[in-house]
Amino acid sequence: MKLGLGLYRDLLDAENLRFARQAGATHIVAHIPGQFAGSGRRQIITSDRTGEGFGVSDPADPIWTYDGLAQLQRLVESEGLVLEALENVAPAHWYDVLLDGPLFDAQIARLQQLICDMGRLGIGTMGYNFSIAGVWGRSAAPVARGAARSVGFHDPPQPPIRAGMVWNMVYDPERFDPDGGPTIAPVSHAQIWERYHRFLAAMLPVAEQAGVRLALHPDDPPLPTLRGAARLVHSPDGLADVLAASPSPMHTLEFCIGTLSEMPGGDIYAMTDRYSRTGRIAYVHFRNVRGRAPHYDEMFVDDGDTDMLEVLRILHRNGFDGVLIPDHAPHLQCAAPWHAGMAHALGYMRAALQLIARTG
Repeated sequence: MKLGLGLYRDLLDAENLRFARQAGATHIVAHIPGQFAGSGRRQIITSDRTGEGFGVSDPADPIWTYDGLAQLQRLVESEGLVLEALENVAPAHWYDVLLDGPLFDAQIARLQQLICDMGRLGIGTMGYNFSIAGVWGRSAAPVARGAARSVGFHDPPQPPIRAGMVWNMVYDPERFDPDGGPTIAPVSHAQIWERYHRFLAAMLPVAEQAGVRLALHPDDPPLPTLRGAARLVHSPDGLADVLAASPSPMHTLEFCIGTLSEMPGGDIYAMTDRYSRTGRIAYVHFRNVRGRAPHYDEMFVDDGDTDMLEVLRILHRNGFDGVLIPDHAPHLQCAAPWHAGMAHALGYMRAALQLIARTG
């Protein structure tokens, strides 16, 4: 298994790439859907910081072009790292795919071009979260060990999703009104699954030709419905239903240990064994939590409900040899809280991987 680090759009610079390399990472997952509100060095993103959720998604961001991706790849490689994956499509590029709107065909064509560009560059995985509400409802508090600040979910009231917003980001500022404007219609489970099958039918043939894996992230928080929109993967069997949608080797999973651990009634060790046996895990989000939906908090990797070393043992036993990245991490009390939190997670992961390699 390989150690990686995920970096958000405004952290993708030489300094932070050098930090990743110094901490022992060899691979980078670039999370580039937009300039997130509350991101940057703080890097704890909560949806109550601004009425715009995570922020505004810019459809003209040049990083999504072939030249932009090539420049990003050169930057990553210049620091001795591999650009393993992109993570999460910009909402402005696929809102009508999620909403089944009139621009579905045009936006699918845009996504198909993105996959072709990734294939030309040798960027092997596109991580995505097929969700209308996205990640929403988290709040930050000093809940981790030693009163370190981290994020959690505690069953907040769920207002409807405003028009002009999807995936907790604004794609149309002119339509969006956080104070009482129009809202989107509720979305049923049948509707979200029909849209997802239509998305796969359009994208997987292109992904197979390009040699790029599409890797689905489970819904976080794992609730059946969030803000009136049904969710795809909110139970232990949800990923099996996803994989059953297509046998394509390009149809894979972004295996998030934290999200799966949050699922009521789930057994993270059984889920890890079950899904790693399929050979269809593209990469892993390495995160520990305490509690289960609808009440949980994110912990340090060595201090939650899950024995993360046992999860690694299962992945190793079943032949997983892909990349693991720390998903989120509590902030340490110091001048560089995000970097310190990530360094702690990376150090634990590097030592654990060395132990697993030697002892199994």
